[in-house]
Amino acid sequence: MRARNLAVVLGEIRRSGPLTRAALADLTGLTKTTVSKLVSDLLEAGAVVETGAVRDGERGRPGVAVALSGHRVATLGLEINVDYLAAAVVDLTLAVRVRRTRPADNRNSRPETILRELRDLARWAVSEAEAQGLRVTGAALAVPGPVEGGLLHNAPHLGWRDVRVAGLLDLLDLPFEVDNEANLAALGELWFGSGATDFLYVSGEIGVGAGLVVGGALFRGTNGQAGELGHVVVLPDGPACRCGGRGCLEVYAGQDALLGAVAPLSGRVAALPGAAAGMPAPAASLEGLAGLLEAGDPVARAACEEAGRALGTALTSAVHLLDPGMIVLGGSFALLFPWLERPVGDVLSARLRHMRGKPPRLVASQAGADAAVLGAAGLIIQQVVADPAGTLGL
Repeated sequence: MRARNLAVVLGEIRRSGPLTRAALADLTGLTKTTVSKLVSDLLEAGAVVETGAVRDGERGRPGVAVALSGHRVATLGLEINVDYLAAAVVDLTLAVRVRRTRPADNRNSRPETILRELRDLARWAVSEAEAQGLRVTGAALAVPGPVEGGLLHNAPHLGWRDVRVAGLLDLLDLPFEVDNEANLAALGELWFGSGATDFLYVSGEIGVGAGLVVGGALFRGTNGQAGELGHVVVLPDGPACRCGGRGCLEVYAGQDALLGAVAPLSGRVAALPGAAAGMPAPAASLEGLAGLLEAGDPVARAACEEAGRALGTALTSAVHLLDPGMIVLGGSFALLFPWLERPVGDVLSARLRHMRGKPPRLVASQAGADAAVLGAAGLIIQQVVADPAGTLGL
């Protein structure tokens, strides 16, 4: 009962705070004596902080309000993607306290090597957090593929299959979870971005994934593998995809497809910032592609147009099936949104107008490139609030 009451009080403080103990008693239905004891325990654990005297009404002595504290408790988000590793530490107020992205070429890599490098990055992040007086209570890892029970089933762009990453942070002595990158990016948008509670998030990385948020909660599907939008078929007889199928959205709108369409046709690999001489097109950067688009390069704009039409086609099926009110384009799609918005929107409007009239609102992610790693940290924050007794040792 005490564990449940701690969660009720901390949850109310997060939802409605700052609040006095008297206000908490009214909102939770607990006695003032019980609330005072629970608040004392949360203060001692560093989960909340007193913010000063406030008056609940016109009569009576002012009470001391309590709010979530960002001074002592934090969580760690980690991400493995094809071309980078990332870490972020977030405190209970959702303030980002530590953040680093380390560029890397993780294609066809050995899991042991990448996990070792990520472990070093995690140690650094925890050390930086501790130097700020924070205690990291848990971590979550975002990976580019479907996950079940800590097992990454298939990450074709990494060349990984059935890799168990659940022991990654054993040496840090931190409990942690593993989830799909698009799922956590959707949660990152929910908690660190627009704050909308109902939307379809589309993650444009080397692969293309999606996360559906309904009523402020992530929809995972029966086996936790919902959202593989990148493998929705756009053209049945199209090019081969790494998943084993043909004509998937990913081969038309993934990062490799976008950059690969630009470099061979325009001969401008060297003009793209970040591109090395003699490297294949995917070595070029998205920022370079955006630069060409801003300059009006016709080949770059044609590549974005084709990717946008393919994305709009795949999203049409998603809209018919899921009926989202808003579609959020994240990852590379957020960076390229000024050039993707029209072709995606045109296809959605043309294909949906007879049955649905107005298509869903199409917007760029406000959480940015850090959506997945922030969502990973935020996932553990949710667990702290839902079970402070268990996660904080109260």
